[in-house]
Amino acid sequence: MKPRSIVFDLFGDYVRYRGGAARMRTLNTLMGCFDIGESTIRVVLSRLRKEGWFDARREGRESVYVLNPRSLRLLDEGRSRIFDRVRDEWDRTWHMVIYSVPETDRATRDRIRKELAWLGFGPLAPSTYICPHDRVQQVLENFADEPVVRLDALHCQSRSLPVDREMASRCWDLDTLNEDYRELLRTYRGRLPSYRAGHLSPKEALVERMRLTYDYRKFPFRDPDLPIELLPAGWAGREAHEMFLEAHSLLGPPAQRFYDEVAGLTPPAT
Repeated sequence: MKPRSIVFDLFGDYVRYRGGAARMRTLNTLMGCFDIGESTIRVVLSRLRKEGWFDARREGRESVYVLNPRSLRLLDEGRSRIFDRVRDEWDRTWHMVIYSVPETDRATRDRIRKELAWLGFGPLAPSTYICPHDRVQQVLENFADEPVVRLDALHCQSRSLPVDREMASRCWDLDTLNEDYRELLRTYRGRLPSYRAGHLSPKEALVERMRLTYDYRKFPFRDPDLPIELLPAGWAGREAHEMFLEAHSLLGPPAQRFYDEVAGLTPPAT
C-alpha cells in the first residue's frame, strides 16, 4: 500500500466525517498500523500540502492537516465512482470526446487520458475516447481553464449491437478485468463470515477495511460500468461490487471506533 493512497483513504473514510482535520500524531499512529515510519509520513504530507491537496495549521507545537475545497471535491468524485456504480438502462448512445494537445505538452496529454479513464471513457482511436454514460460535460468543465486543450464532443450510435460489443472489446480489456474481479472475490469472500461475526478487533477492522478499499479502488479506473448488453458472459464485476459494499459496511463501526480512540474523539450520538 502506497503512503500517499493511505493518506487519501484515511481522510476520505474517516477524517472528513470527524471535522475534516487530523493532528500529525493521529496520522502517525494510524499510518504506523501499516508499518510506515514518521519520517516518510512527514515527507508525504508535506508534498501533498505543497501540491494544494491539504491546508495546514499549528495548534501549539503540533501540525494539523485540514481538508480544503480541492481535496473535498476529489474525495466526492472518488467516492461516487467507487460506491455508486451505474445501473441505468442503455439507449445505445455513445458519448465521444476527441482531444487535441500540442505534442510538446506531454503532461497535459497524460492528465487528459487519466481523467477520461477515471470518468469511464475508453480509447477507441488515438485521441478519441468513448463512454456509454453521458459525462461529456464533466470533461469539458475539468479542462475549461486549459487554453492548450481543444475538446470536441459528440453523441453517436453505431450501426448495430454487435458493433457496439466489438467497440467495447477494443476500448477495454474486459477479460483481464473480469479475472481481476474474480481474484478480488477469492481474496475477500471467504472473510465475510468473520466480518459478520465481529471477530476482528477495532484496530484489525480499520486495517482490513483500508486494505479492502485500497484493493477495490483501482477498479473504477478500469471499469467503465458498461451496460449489461456489452458485458462478457460470466461477468464478476457486479458481484464483486456487492461484496465490497457489504464488507466495507460491516467493518465500518469497529474501524470508526478505533479511529475515534486514536484521534481522542467521543463517538457522535446516534
